[in-house]
Amino acid sequence: MTVPVAQRLAAQLLSGSLATSVTGVVDRVLAVQAQDLRGARLAVRVRSTGLRASDVDRALTQDRSVVVSWLNRGTLHLVRAEDYWWLHELTTAPQVSSNVRRLRQEGVSPEAAERGVQAVVRALEGGPRSRQQLRDVVASVGVPVAGQALVHVLLLATLRGHVVRGPVDDEEQAFVLTRDWLGRPPAPLERDVALAELARRYLAGHGPATADDLARWAGIRLGEARRGVRALRDLVEMEDGSVDVARRGPVPPLPPPRLLGAFDPLLTGWRSREPIVGEHRSLVTSNGVFRPFALVGGRAVATWTIVRGRVSLTPLEQVSAHNLAALEDDAVDVLRFLAE
Repeated sequence: MTVPVAQRLAAQLLSGSLATSVTGVVDRVLAVQAQDLRGARLAVRVRSTGLRASDVDRALTQDRSVVVSWLNRGTLHLVRAEDYWWLHELTTAPQVSSNVRRLRQEGVSPEAAERGVQAVVRALEGGPRSRQQLRDVVASVGVPVAGQALVHVLLLATLRGHVVRGPVDDEEQAFVLTRDWLGRPPAPLERDVALAELARRYLAGHGPATADDLARWAGIRLGEARRGVRALRDLVEMEDGSVDVARRGPVPPLPPPRLLGAFDPLLTGWRSREPIVGEHRSLVTSNGVFRPFALVGGRAVATWTIVRGRVSLTPLEQVSAHNLAALEDDAVDVLRFLAE
């Protein structure tokens, strides 16, 4: 375990003081990967105290203090509502060309894609709609919806700023019009100002890190990531060439054994996951899937799942009886969190 990794764990709210609110977690991490909604909920759990899964759903559905949308790298992320606007502006432009290509591959012509987007917007003017409801709407105007076609029509509507994910009903998250759900957008930030804000916020939750790490995480060009980092003052340069925000204070002890959910930010925030997964990389991450895993001593030592209402642990290496007992206690809290 190196000092930079220990500092990253603290930056991620996995050691030291925990957050006490959903927005407190999301503010620190900036963007929590959320194509697996339960995984996003569990990312909040492990970084907070006193919360429940229903608090995450309430923040999404009633408070509207956080929102899910396709942002970094074309992946669904959970962000604070006020951060959506500038993150959307910064991170979605690189996705346009790939969206056009994927629509064509799915048999959706540019004209059909336009009809599909217009149909989605008209349908959402009547309020939130589920994915299945929008599938029927898009199909009704003669637009292909098989395979990934519907997803990329919805992505196109999202890239244009029309649509975000809104209220949660169990595991289903409905789509809504951005203007209806979040209100009028603020004045846009100048790009250099936004890049500096991105770098500052990223390092707050991921430092120490490099501009290369930032570029990969946000899905922006390396040159823009470097511009954002260079605009910051009071950075500390580490021996490995990474940088961190200044005045963090003493590095807290490593976190106790904890269970982290699928697609946890600890595995998606940097170019290399080697410090966390080590030789277990193919067992924890494969084919774009990031499995729930157990963190002991700052390293992945097991994967886990829930089977018939119980947490089932699959060790990847020898785990002491003491650490297994701690993980079993945390498993109880996982079930408590998800049930409430």
